[in-house]
Amino acid sequence: MRFDLITIFPEFFNGPLDHGIVRRARETGIVEIHVQDLREFTKDRHKTVDDRPFGGGEGMVLKPEPLFDAVEKLLCQSMGTARQKATPPPGTAVVLLSAGGTLFTQDTARRFARLERILFICGRYEGVDERVADYLATEEVSVGDYVLSGGELPAAVVLDAVTRLLPGALGNQASTENESFSGSGECAVPSGGQASPQNRPCMLDCPHYTRPADFRGWRVPEVLISGNHADVAAWRQERAREKTRRNRPDLLR
Repeated sequence: MRFDLITIFPEFFNGPLDHGIVRRARETGIVEIHVQDLREFTKDRHKTVDDRPFGGGEGMVLKPEPLFDAVEKLLCQSMGTARQKATPPPGTAVVLLSAGGTLFTQDTARRFARLERILFICGRYEGVDERVADYLATEEVSVGDYVLSGGELPAAVVLDAVTRLLPGALGNQASTENESFSGSGECAVPSGGQASPQNRPCMLDCPHYTRPADFRGWRVPEVLISGNHADVAAWRQERAREKTRRNRPDLLR
């Protein structure tokens, strides 16, 4: 899978992409990542990427021209005009990272993981010209109900979440099935019996413990060292539901 990161701060990604699962996925050829400096797609000698907003207001706005040019050069095709619409090739998404986008969830990550290529547009300043969201991006995504300085951090978050879902990225692919928001696995099965994939709730992962069994008087729950796998599974199911009810009750509604 190929990722293109379009940003005015290409050096930002020197760290986040060089560690852990993403680094291993790059080294093994599971993912191909290209960081694109937006200023390289400008036409003036000052490499201008922003301008004042029409109608007045605070801050500066990223211009549409360099962003359209960047995406079109990377895709080797036009993205259309008001008279003639165009779309990216099949299996390709152009994602604008924005506080005004739809909320990024594990379901979004799974959908993205089925694509062949994603181009991330990392916004900055006061925002991005709305014509980018309307006519260039295939979708606008937010990683949460808060405002960040730019789209670089969200892009790294989305890239990481998608990469770990790709076949071969994790040593044990079952790890993606038994974790928070998976809607599957032993920690997400309702207490009282098995559930089909269609009616499993989306819940947080169950609590995990490791050695020592007794740390400063806080002991690991006895059931986890009992050796009874059925009791362990039932305990994990119930604790996952309890933790979800406490921290994210909205997931159970």
